[in-house]
Order: sequence, then structure tokens, then C-alpha cells
Amino acid sequence: MSRYYRYRIPLWARKCIFVVEACVTPILVFQIIRTLLIPTAFDILILAVLIGLALSFYMQWI
Repeated sequence: MSRYYRYRIPLWARKCIFVVEACVTPILVFQIIRTLLIPTAFDILILAVLIGLALSFYMQWI
């Protein structure tokens, strides 16, 4: 079984991945600032999801 390779998927899906990858860092920074100022359980949950997504892009799991 071959490993997942992002360039083997359809062009429309690849473009979606590139857009999400470009947008996740600014949204993550905004969410960190928001969580530091007004922490709620929902903000912490969103922050955890965004950190996981950013790490998966950085480690090239997606």
C-alpha cells in the first residue's frame, strides 16, 4: 500500500488543501490572542483543532 501523497489527488482537492494550508496560520495566531484575552471552553477546543491542523501541515501528514 502506498503512502498518501498530496500530488496524486485531484486538482480541485489539491487546491483546497493549499488554500487551507495558507489560511491556517493567520487564523491560529488570531485564535491564540483571542484565547489569551477571553478564554472559553469553545475557544480552547478551536485552538486545539487549529494547532493539530497546523502541525499536520508542518509534519506533512496532509
